[in-house]
Amino acid sequence: MDARGRTASSWRATARATWGRRLGVAARGVRRAGGWIVGVEARGAVERRAITSVPWDRGGGSLSGGAVSVDRALRLAPVFAAGRILSTNLAAAPLYQYRQVGNTVQPLPLSSLFQSPSTQGNLHDWIKRAVLSMVYRGNAVGYVTTRDYLGYPTMVEWLPMDWVQVIDSMPYGEGSFVNPIWYVLGNRVEPEDIVHIPWFTIPGKVLGLSPMGAFASVASTSLAAQEYMEAWHATGGVPPGTFKNTSKKVDQAEAAVIKARLVQAIKSRQPIVHGADWDYEAITVPAYEAQFIATLKLGATQIAAIYGVPPEMVGGETGGSMSYSSPEQREIELIQLTLKPWMATLESHLSMLTPRGQCVAFDSDALLHLDPLTRVTIAEKQRLIGSHNIDEIRNRDRMPPLPDGQGQDYTPLPIQAGVSITPPAIRSGTEDARLRLVPGREQQHG
Repeated sequence: MDARGRTASSWRATARATWGRRLGVAARGVRRAGGWIVGVEARGAVERRAITSVPWDRGGGSLSGGAVSVDRALRLAPVFAAGRILSTNLAAAPLYQYRQVGNTVQPLPLSSLFQSPSTQGNLHDWIKRAVLSMVYRGNAVGYVTTRDYLGYPTMVEWLPMDWVQVIDSMPYGEGSFVNPIWYVLGNRVEPEDIVHIPWFTIPGKVLGLSPMGAFASVASTSLAAQEYMEAWHATGGVPPGTFKNTSKKVDQAEAAVIKARLVQAIKSRQPIVHGADWDYEAITVPAYEAQFIATLKLGATQIAAIYGVPPEMVGGETGGSMSYSSPEQREIELIQLTLKPWMATLESHLSMLTPRGQCVAFDSDALLHLDPLTRVTIAEKQRLIGSHNIDEIRNRDRMPPLPDGQGQDYTPLPIQAGVSITPPAIRSGTEDARLRLVPGREQQHG
């Protein structure tokens, strides 16, 4: 009997009744909320199958097996350099919004989403965070925090992929590829509140393939070579050589004095002078131990191939003796082969966040830094054919427009000067059935 006069049996009966009522209320609440306990059990079962099957089901979270975490992979200079090249260049490209009506493109001001997309940083930082998440985790997943009165997003926060889980392995219905279930920190969220930009997807999977999960062996090999090199230098590496007396035995005291003098001579880069009874032999690094240098270069080249960046920009080597005639051609190659595919992915997904009929696009030409002569020559050609007016050309150089609207004319200069241009005639010769250009009656083509 306790202090309140209750026996042990009555206390247990009261406890069972009290907790039974509480569990009953909790169970009814869970059923009203949609079976949260059942959802958690099912979600855990799907996640356990995902861990043992394909690595991209976890969306860049905890990787299984021998996969390398992103934090460890970022210790590799090529991995960090690839993310830096892609994120900084894509974020540096100006973003434009436009509406296409028929064959006419109408420029528009940037919507609120692209003027202030996040509570932290600006558009440049926002795009950089999205690209880095795509580079290292294979996906950029954002949560819509605010909308305008029409329901379009005005602010999206990119989430760490460790927070995000998705169920898409069911054959049909909820949890299938066409109707996935999204979870953020274990809480289910509506799909319309999720902004998802995958990098590399396969059929039947919502989340993109994680580079660190797919190519874990490449990163592991490079990390092992780098750690071996760090340990080799930390332990002093290989001694520079041996200094042996061939005529007498040297005790420890004499050896310490001789070694100090030898080390002093080596540090001061002065020649060593010794008699006929001393023999100096330099020690070189064994070839099999120096192989980690080649391994690091090979790893950098493979990482460059994964992300599509030029190998020499991340510490790798090209397959042949490729040379560039000018820095402009090198920038053009970077834009065409590396940045354009990433730009197309971002443009297609970001355009879905704008009203119907509107699109966004990156200005890749702004990433080209031309020399003054080439820039003036291009401006001259643009004005000659009428693709740009004087004010637009002056605006690129941050100069004010001409007064009284004098720089608003788009008329091509030959037409403006009254020069008659005769188009070339096209005829078919009897001896050759192919079409060919011939000079017109009033015009000779040299």
